[in-house]
Amino acid sequence: MRSRRTTLAVPASNPRFIEKAQGLPADEIFLDLEDAVAPGAKEEARRNVVAALNEGDWTGKVRVVRINDLETHWAYRDVIEVVEGAGARLDCVLLPKVQDPSHVLWLDRLLTQIERAMGYEEGRIGIEAQIEDARGMVAIDAIAASSPRLEALVFGPGDFMASINMKTLVVGEQPPGYTEGDAYHYILMRILLAARAHDLQAIDGPYFNVRDVDAFTRVAKRSAALGFDGKWVLHPSQIEAGNEVFSPSQEDYDHAELILDAYDHSTRVEGRGAAMLGDEMIDEASRKMALVIATKGRAAGLTRTTAFRPPGA
Repeated sequence: MRSRRTTLAVPASNPRFIEKAQGLPADEIFLDLEDAVAPGAKEEARRNVVAALNEGDWTGKVRVVRINDLETHWAYRDVIEVVEGAGARLDCVLLPKVQDPSHVLWLDRLLTQIERAMGYEEGRIGIEAQIEDARGMVAIDAIAASSPRLEALVFGPGDFMASINMKTLVVGEQPPGYTEGDAYHYILMRILLAARAHDLQAIDGPYFNVRDVDAFTRVAKRSAALGFDGKWVLHPSQIEAGNEVFSPSQEDYDHAELILDAYDHSTRVEGRGAAMLGDEMIDEASRKMALVIATKGRAAGLTRTTAFRPPGA
């Protein structure tokens, strides 16, 4: 899977921001044609996206474009102009305000038609589905199963909070008066379970108070602890914190790789289903847990600092 520890939102109507984003250490960049672009600037923003994808240096980054809501008259032109103009350099299309599987199927079919017409590899361009209201959350299992192009489910907290009449004005923060537990726990777990049931990534939405990096880090740690793969960032100041939060520590990464080595040696060489790693007993469940941490560490570019030594070696 692609690394999406941090997904930076960049207004497609701002060429200066687009150029700057290419040098920032976010795993994914999405050029936004939706909320960040005024209605009168949509057409120029599309041209900016095509030029940036074709001419920019996006080495090491997942390249994504968020199109407009399917219910608007901009959506189909967003897909056609961007994919025909720069589809060979596009990794995914981010579809906002997904409410049922038909939204994803519409995008899937349109992408297929363009790929065939342009001679692109069919099915290569992925889809990220953004869940932003109660209808989308209720249908999330069907949405997650709707297309083989789907790579990630993304939480859109601002629109979602409004859709359920949550009493707050700070996107991503606990609502005033909610003092017990976490108001977002069910929402995040619902997205996470649907994603994992269909081998998708789960991405947490943005935290709007971009100057408060400590608060961003606190909120990011919540979804990272649950098992989310990453979080949206709205400002360069949030990227370093997000990358750190969604990467395992060096100690945990090393330990995970040792568990994998020890279990492999035990089952493959010694023919046993369980093993000891120091004072720790490990088995198949341990291997699965370690593989999660090791995979995240490899995606984050970590390298091992410890080597496995078989018993008696």
